[in-house]
This record gives sequence, C-alpha cells and structure tokens, in this order.
Amino acid sequence: MNYILWIVLGGLLFLLVRVLIGGFYVVNQDERAVITGFGRAKRMVGDADESLSRTLSEEQRERYFFPKLEVIQPGGPYFKWPWQKVHKVKIATKTSNMAFDPESPQANRGNTLPEAITKDQLNVELSGQIRYRVSERNIYAYLFGVKNPIAHVMGYFVSVLRERIANFGGKERVSDAQNELRDNSISINDLRKNLRDINGHMDAECLASEARYGIVMEASLITGIDPPQDVESALAAINTAHNQVSSDISLARAAADQKTVQAKRALEIETLKAESETEGIRLLAEELSALKRLGGADALKTYVKNAKLALLDQTKSIYRAEV
Repeated sequence: MNYILWIVLGGLLFLLVRVLIGGFYVVNQDERAVITGFGRAKRMVGDADESLSRTLSEEQRERYFFPKLEVIQPGGPYFKWPWQKVHKVKIATKTSNMAFDPESPQANRGNTLPEAITKDQLNVELSGQIRYRVSERNIYAYLFGVKNPIAHVMGYFVSVLRERIANFGGKERVSDAQNELRDNSISINDLRKNLRDINGHMDAECLASEARYGIVMEASLITGIDPPQDVESALAAINTAHNQVSSDISLARAAADQKTVQAKRALEIETLKAESETEGIRLLAEELSALKRLGGADALKTYVKNAKLALLDQTKSIYRAEV
C-alpha cells in the first residue's frame, strides 16, 4: 500500500515539475506569439482592423473577415497552462524566388523559373524575387485562416503576374504609319521596356495579401523576361527588321518636315515683299488724294508732268551711260 502511495506522490510531483518547468516560455525579438486554450485563441475587444479591408471587394470582405488576437510581444519568461498551446511566428522580412512553390518541388522547373504566355502567344521565362513578412495586425489569418499561407501567397502572385503579362499592352506612342507594324510586333519587347510598370502593378495587386493571408508583400522585383533559347535568334532578326523600318519612317518624316519648314519660310518672305510693295502704292494713293483736294485736277496734271520729266531725265542718263 505504501508503494502505491509513493507512486501516486511521485506522479503528482512529476506532473507538478513538468507543468512548472514546461509552462514557461520566451518570445524572441523577431517573433510574435499567440496562445490558444482548447484550440481557441484569445481575442481582443473590438472589431477587426478596417484598414486591412480597404483593398478588398464587398464579397471578399465577408470571406476574409478575421478577428484581432492578443499578440504576445518579445520578452519573457511567460507562463502557460498545460491545456494551452503557444503559436510562434517569425515576423522578419524574408526574400524568396518568385518560382518557389512550397507544396510542389517540381513546379516551375524545380522552383527556378516560372513561365507565362504573352499576348502574341509566346512562351516566356520569368525571373525575380519577392520580399514578404508576417502581418502582426492580421496574425489570425496567417495562423488559422489557411493551412499553408505561403503557398497561397506565391500562387496568388504568380497568377496575377501571368494575367498581367498575357494582357499587357505597350505604352509607347506611335504614329499612324506605324500602327500596322505595332499591331503585329513582338510584345516581349514592350514587357522588357516596361518592367517598372509591371513591378508597380504587382505591388498594387498584392496589397490584398495582408487581408487575405496575413502576409505583407513588401516588394516584388521582376528582373528578367526571356524567350526560349530556340526562338531568341528569330526574335532578334524580327526586331532588327522592325528597327530598320522604324528608322526609315523616321528619316522620311524628318525630310518631309524639313521641306515643309523651307516652304513656310519662302512663303513668308514673298508675303513680306508683296506687303511692302502694296504699302508703297497705298501711301502714293493717299498722297495723290490729298494733292487733289488741295489743288484740284490741275495739280494732279502738274504732278504727272513733273513725274514724267524726272523719268525722262533718268532715261537719258541711262542711255548716255550705255553709249
């Protein structure tokens, strides 16, 4: 009987020591923790953060409505009861290849290069990185919203990127004479020239990941969009031809603009000459009208006679000079 008592006392002592020692824990500086009791996390009083739902539609706000939890900050030691469980998450910023798929190591060529199809049905290879971290404001979504939030975020990112590339239209301004060429051009050139716009679009589209999955997409950097090796030479030849045609069109437009400017200047010069001659005739007419008012018709006859005499003298002088 005494042995049974000692066994019971020993078991109780073991449980007491296990609870006391195993119940203490610490939270590191790059971690945040949430405690659940019988599977339920302790919630904070008040509604969820409304600033998170601004990036969602009305239908999505109902689907991704998550409560606010009491988050344990770095420090310790803290104590928990045996029926409680501590869930720790790393909040440090992480960098990942955009081809990373945690659920499928064979996807995207072994998690190295994702592929997409352009508007002209060209299969291209993408390269780049993304930076992300766990959202402390929506830690419920990360821990309890989905089973593997990283997989959801990476899948969402790649889907949005492929949709953007498939529907991308270049922003270059072209003339009417080049529209036909541009309609049949290789859209991969537009993609390469507008990587900054594509990255900006991805940053804007991924703002909703914090409200959906509890992960903040801090930045996305798409560094390369390359065609398959077997079509690289064909694309180079096509690009060379397009560049040559564009160059010829630009030269022709420059020559036409130069001729137009020259014609405008010649017209301005002749117009000024005609205006100067017209102004002289107008002034002479005003002078003759004033002379008629003052001296009558005889005055005009005298003026004409004097003008003829002056003209005759000039004619004689010219004749003598020639003789």
